[in-house]
Amino acid sequence: MGLFDSLRNELLDIIEWVDNTQNTLVWKFPRQDNAIKMGAKLIVRESQAAVFMNQGQIADIFMPGTHELRTENMPILTTLMSWKYGFNSPFKTDVYFVSTRQFTNQKWGTKNPVMIRDAEFGPVRLRAFGSFNFKVQDPKVFVTQVSATNPDFIVEDINEQLRNTVISRGMDAMAQSKIGILDLAANYNEVGSMITETVKPDFAELGLDLTKLLVENISLPPEVEQVLDKRSEMGIIGNLGAYAQYQAANAIEKSAENTVGGNLGMAGMGLGVGAAMMGQVGNVFQQNRFDPNASNPDTPPQLPSVQFHFAKDGKSDGPHSLNEINAMISNKVITRQTLVWKKGMAEWAAAGTVADLADAFNNEPPPLS
Repeated sequence: MGLFDSLRNELLDIIEWVDNTQNTLVWKFPRQDNAIKMGAKLIVRESQAAVFMNQGQIADIFMPGTHELRTENMPILTTLMSWKYGFNSPFKTDVYFVSTRQFTNQKWGTKNPVMIRDAEFGPVRLRAFGSFNFKVQDPKVFVTQVSATNPDFIVEDINEQLRNTVISRGMDAMAQSKIGILDLAANYNEVGSMITETVKPDFAELGLDLTKLLVENISLPPEVEQVLDKRSEMGIIGNLGAYAQYQAANAIEKSAENTVGGNLGMAGMGLGVGAAMMGQVGNVFQQNRFDPNASNPDTPPQLPSVQFHFAKDGKSDGPHSLNEINAMISNKVITRQTLVWKKGMAEWAAAGTVADLADAFNNEPPPLS
């Protein structure tokens, strides 16, 4: 090898990065103390950016295209190196290639259930899962704030930080949305958009852009889901009396089918007993299915009973039902002059002046002459 070839090998003529990985964010060009030839060719492919750094300070940034390195297109580096006039000698600087393509299908999810206050169910615990896409929006900010002088910076080096940001900000956005727990499944797109808008500023601080975020699943703890399933079953069943009769009818049918030896007498007995049971079970549900808010209640609610207190030895004795008071009037325990009181009366009054007790006193026979 001649002297000319040796000198040529000391200089870099072509600077490029052929990225054959799927997770590299920043890659430092391996200069290995070789000087870069002035006029060398810099090839920056689509979805890449080339960042020139001089002694730890970012200089010029080149976007996609083929560039011939000269002082004219390296104004910051020219200033840093004090190239006041045209400079054609080789120079040394660090070159970092930054991938600006989208990194897709980055998973996020809550490690533990997060407490959310729901308008219908009160405090409930939720777990949420999904994925997001991001890319480097500002190579200078990303290199300055995140990768620094790391020669190889991959997605896994920052993925956990991004995931934690999505979860923290995302749960806040979900809580502030006021969307009911039962309506979340129908609003995954809306929830994803809200989380995206909430998280974007945090990504921008790192020179990144959150391009898409998807909510794949929002789930409740198993015990809460079981309660909701029971509630759904009750809603589907509706009239419990009719449901009980339906179940009894099925039991009667199976009993008739399984009658041993085709004994019609036994079958008839089974049908009779089953019918009686069906009627009794139906009546139980009919008696207990009163709903005070229903438009056509089957059984009216019980009227509240009147209760009295009466004065005994200077103290209040009670409460007593109206029947008990009437009995005490009959037994002369309470007289017309005994003070009584019930809810709604402004003050104590003589029993003989209270309308509810007048009939009891009128039942006393007049004194014998």
